[in-house]
Amino acid sequence: MKVGIGADNNAYVLKEFIKTVLASHGYDVEDYGCYSEDSIDYPGIAEKVSNGILAGEVQKGILLCGTGIGMAMAANKIKGIRAAQVHDVYSAKRAELSNNAHIITIGSKVVGQDLAAELVLTFLGQHFVESPSSKKIAQVMELENRC
Repeated sequence: MKVGIGADNNAYVLKEFIKTVLASHGYDVEDYGCYSEDSIDYPGIAEKVSNGILAGEVQKGILLCGTGIGMAMAANKIKGIRAAQVHDVYSAKRAELSNNAHIITIGSKVVGQDLAAELVLTFLGQHFVESPSSKKIAQVMELENRC
């Protein structure tokens, strides 16, 4: 699986760590930025990773910022993308199993490196299957199209 990753400057160090974790577990990684700790705003990075998913360049995405909140908000503005902020293993698992999320977001100032790695690997290790949640996902997408 090819995974897209992106971060703002607040999470640059965490992004670099997660890239090594992904590579060590056999994932191909596409880095959409940022590429240093120089200040950068997160909406553009969220857009790049989201567009990479929509274009089929990557299958899943990881977005990192200080809290994970801003990245989730920005990615969810991209039509067709479902991004979930995660901070524990259960939410990382359910992001895929219950919500068929394309992207998870993590806050570098909220979650330490070891937990962040566990969240990413948990998310990527799940496979969505049709379930009662499928109806809810369809309703979310219909709401997106209607509004």
